[in-house]
Amino acid sequence: MWATLDREPMLPRAAAAKASQFLTDYSIQKGIYLRINHFNSDHVHALIDLPTNKTIEEVTHLFKGSSSHWINEQRLLRGKFSWGRGYGAFSVSHSDIDRVSAYIAVQEEHHRKRTFDEEYKLFVEKYGLEWRDD
Repeated sequence: MWATLDREPMLPRAAAAKASQFLTDYSIQKGIYLRINHFNSDHVHALIDLPTNKTIEEVTHLFKGSSSHWINEQRLLRGKFSWGRGYGAFSVSHSDIDRVSAYIAVQEEHHRKRTFDEEYKLFVEKYGLEWRDD
């Protein structure tokens, strides 16, 4: 997952849907199996099978760079679109793939109840991770 610059809600629903389809098509071109993705207004969730010839950092760099370039090239928004620094990457056991896919599929409904920041902070606390606001 990764967020927009300053976690600003920059992507309206129509732009987010187009960007999601772009990422799906792009992942096929790059030989990266993208099981599911969802663009929210301020962040993205993507579940992939990491190719053996790429690192998480390389795939995230490809996805963030290509999608921000495409969003700006297509002029989906007024002004310049940018992703924020960094990303969160978590491994998923084979037995949890369906559960995580279902979670990503209902992102819009899910974030009506809890914001991305609230959820991420809970996740960090639950798993004893380091929280950084930069």
